[in-house]
Amino acid sequence: GKLTLWSSTQTPHYVHRALAKALAMPAAHIRVVATPNGGGFGGKSDPFNHEIVVAKAALMLDRPVKICLTREEVFYCHRGRHPVLMRVKTGVKRDGTIAAMHMQTLLDGGAYGSYGVASTFYTGALQTVTYHIPAYHFQGCRVFTNKPPCGPKRGHGTPQSRFGQEIQLDKIAERLAIDPAALRLRIVEQPETLTANYLRVGTIGLTECIRRVTQAADWTNRFGKLPYGRGVGLACSSYLSGAGLPIYWNDMPHSGVQLKLDRSGGVTAFCGATEIGQGSDDVLVACVAEVLGIEPIDIRAVTGDTDLTPVDLGSYSSRVTLMMGNAAIQAAERARDLLADAVASKLQVPKERLVFADRRVFDAENPSAGVSFAEAVCLAEARVGTIGTIGSYTPPRSAAKFKGGGVGPSPTYSYSAAIVEVDVDATTGWIHVPRVWIAHDIGRALNPTLVRGQVEGSVYMALGEALMEEQIFRRLPPKLSHALVHKFPSMLEYKSPTTLDMPEVFTELVEHPDPRGPFGAKEVGQGPLLPVMPAVANAVFDAIGVRIDEVPITPEKIVKALEAKAAGKPARYGPSTFPEIPWPEPLLVPPPWDGGDGRAIDDATRKREAVPS
Repeated sequence: GKLTLWSSTQTPHYVHRALAKALAMPAAHIRVVATPNGGGFGGKSDPFNHEIVVAKAALMLDRPVKICLTREEVFYCHRGRHPVLMRVKTGVKRDGTIAAMHMQTLLDGGAYGSYGVASTFYTGALQTVTYHIPAYHFQGCRVFTNKPPCGPKRGHGTPQSRFGQEIQLDKIAERLAIDPAALRLRIVEQPETLTANYLRVGTIGLTECIRRVTQAADWTNRFGKLPYGRGVGLACSSYLSGAGLPIYWNDMPHSGVQLKLDRSGGVTAFCGATEIGQGSDDVLVACVAEVLGIEPIDIRAVTGDTDLTPVDLGSYSSRVTLMMGNAAIQAAERARDLLADAVASKLQVPKERLVFADRRVFDAENPSAGVSFAEAVCLAEARVGTIGTIGSYTPPRSAAKFKGGGVGPSPTYSYSAAIVEVDVDATTGWIHVPRVWIAHDIGRALNPTLVRGQVEGSVYMALGEALMEEQIFRRLPPKLSHALVHKFPSMLEYKSPTTLDMPEVFTELVEHPDPRGPFGAKEVGQGPLLPVMPAVANAVFDAIGVRIDEVPITPEKIVKALEAKAAGKPARYGPSTFPEIPWPEPLLVPPPWDGGDGRAIDDATRKREAVPS
């Protein structure tokens, strides 16, 4: 009567809920174990068909059942990035400051919903937390097509609109004869503020990021001054440090951590967060070790198991370090208080003078007076019983009270700036990227090695999307559903960079601790990917004077843009039209500086109009 599912998932809690609903079983009788996997990148955030099917088959056969997908099946079920067509209209003053922006996006969602509603809102939500935009109008539309479904790929809806906005900013800088770096420095959003769409911005290190990369890349002496065929491009970005709302709305914590302290001095940390190669287990044990004054090797992490661990919503939206980290610190501080009471009683000193360090608990004024950590656990257990504590984290409530305002809020935001250097052969269109400079506002790097790995991994993935990765489809015959399927569902034909394609990457970590993060940390899992793709496009323009306004930026597109330029046509390649869409009446939300309270002033009218007579 009970069921256990082992799956390569980013979200065991959501899979657990989906199984209970689909199989009509009590959730308490279902166990989901997230197996360690080398990566997820958003593609494993959905509860998948095969997870439900294998569970039902096991129940029907009353025996273990295993499903292993072929590479072709992975291509069909994996949630890839949404292709997005964009139209952006931005009003600026002569000094480059933004007066208003109108963003329209059209998403190709494939055959199923996935997290499509959120993906649609994300194509417009975060434009305002990077640069100050006093008036903002966003319209988004997602359509179903007879193709494999799209979902929350790394960056979840934001890389596409970031690509469009950053290229447009370069065009604006060119029109106004302003250096692109100087333009961006003028318009960076201010810290500790509310945006036009009521996103609460905390600390911002973007100005420092821009200054660091421009200095490292010698931007002033190289932009617009390199020989024909060589160029540099700049772009910036921002991203969530965890989504402010869960997939299903409720008032419960987003992450929980339980600690069990053993008489031997060992600690076991239980958390539902999923290790997908990003190092979340290391962050968990490091936070606990830092508070308790022991070493990470003294802590055993038990994660991603719905039977054994408290709920964590999953590894997505770059949420784990901030949310799990804060929960872990709270649980560790409660354990530390229990131990401090017992040790203070034994040493006859005020507990405020006790220091937890080097696997000891000792008096700060007389370090020789103290006990080992293991002895401290024994003293506390003798005093209050078995030592176990809990910690949890719930994000602050969003200031946005309008429909759609639930997408975009985050406890804090990370920021990145990147400069890409390119060599372009104007005859063949071939592009080579020799160097990338990137700075990331991390708040505080809890593990600098892991942080740099995430930044450089983002550069690698972004270069693949910028230069070569592309989904090409073929249509099945009518007797086989007439659906569009991948023409080449193979890693041999679906190109991604190899180690030989990787440029030199110069990483700058900007550390300004954010009080909302654990020990001041922000996210690093997704944000650094966003500026690289538009920086490549901007570098191509600096090199040969043509705009490629879509990805991938291939040699064929460069040659066509150069031919158009030679023929006296616009020196660009990319979409030229945006379809007419019957948009509904927009919500009117006065911004904070116009006396708004986060609510739409016309919401009641729109609801009345929507009710059929």
